[in-house]
Amino acid sequence: MRALNPTSDFASGLRTGESLTGVIDIGTSKVVCLMFASARFGEPGVLRLIGFGHQRSRGLKASVVIDIDAAESAVRAAVQQAEAMAGISLERVYLPVGCGRLKSHNMKASASTAQGVVTAADLERLLASGRRYAERDGRTLLHMNAIGYRLDDVGGIGDPIELAGHTLAGDLHAVTADNAPLRNFIQVVERCNLDVAGLTPQPYASAIAATTLADRRDGVVAVDIGAGSTTMAFFADGHLVSTHAAPVGGNHLTFDIARALSTPVVEAERIKTLYGTMRAAHSDEHDLVPYKIAGDQDSPLQHATKTEIRAIIAPRVEALVAMISERIETSAIAPARFARVVLTGGGSQLVGLTDIAADLLDRPLRIGRLDARAGWAERICAPVFSAACGAAMIANDEQLRGAGHGQLSSNSQAQSGYFGQVGRWIRESF
Repeated sequence: MRALNPTSDFASGLRTGESLTGVIDIGTSKVVCLMFASARFGEPGVLRLIGFGHQRSRGLKASVVIDIDAAESAVRAAVQQAEAMAGISLERVYLPVGCGRLKSHNMKASASTAQGVVTAADLERLLASGRRYAERDGRTLLHMNAIGYRLDDVGGIGDPIELAGHTLAGDLHAVTADNAPLRNFIQVVERCNLDVAGLTPQPYASAIAATTLADRRDGVVAVDIGAGSTTMAFFADGHLVSTHAAPVGGNHLTFDIARALSTPVVEAERIKTLYGTMRAAHSDEHDLVPYKIAGDQDSPLQHATKTEIRAIIAPRVEALVAMISERIETSAIAPARFARVVLTGGGSQLVGLTDIAADLLDRPLRIGRLDARAGWAERICAPVFSAACGAAMIANDEQLRGAGHGQLSSNSQAQSGYFGQVGRWIRESF
């Protein structure tokens, strides 16, 4: 790890007994690089932020890489920012993944015990069977978790190791992605001279940051409204049981404003950020919003009322909430098991969104964000950074990592699994 000259009093670098965790969240609108220090033998999930980089995203559309050079440039800039702040350089990073048409799989697997008592080898055979099933049809396993185990048809078992029985069965949940978009995503990071230490599904990472353990035990749906997509993670009895992704997000509100007012996208984004609201006020009919006409810089400023702006974005917002409601009601798990909804992501900051969503979803609802605790800087506790923070929490907590080879894992573990394949892909291609 090469020492750099710190440019800020924000960080103090690594202290004795600490290890470095780096995360890069490559989204449609932003690239975030976070560098955390964690005690090697300390409490899981206790992280101290030492480096922070934030850049406008380039080369991506709906979380998919469409210009690898532009994407690489944005990632490099974010990493350099974080390294300068931390005073040390990154070598390995963890990635929350939203590309590749994420899919959930709920499946059953079984294995016979070799000695009449469940051993680690028996459990690994069962999980290997689940991984093979999840990775069929050219998809890559990102995360797998056990919802529960049965031993000789006796259910409700959390940890079967050392229990006597002949047939071990498990109810498993897995999240997979298409190989090609994932390969492009990883190449962006590899081209920045960084090793990919692990992957985790973006909806899962966001949910871990935005919800509490009590939320997940009681049953919760965590909804991350990003710029290019909206993802959902469903938890019941503390287990991840389903994920969904839809290609609609905050950018679509911006595009709706741009089309309706014939204004540039940059101007539409400003209008959405400053004046967009789902909450009506008596003054809205008279509050004027100035804007420029696209392609005519010399024309006088045009004006729309806040009521007109709300009328433009309301259909899209209502359609998004309706989609969330439909996914909950059509879930394979009984909808009643999801006691509440937690919103996160940049799109969740739209004024009045929680009011309309709570009414339409008929569930307790709140905006989820990290608590500003020791080591968590206030600037990264905002919902827009949920995926990056959640990935760091998962990387530092074995219980959150799950049971699949695609989950965040050490580089040495990964060489024999998916990341070994990635390395071969890179060597063969270049």
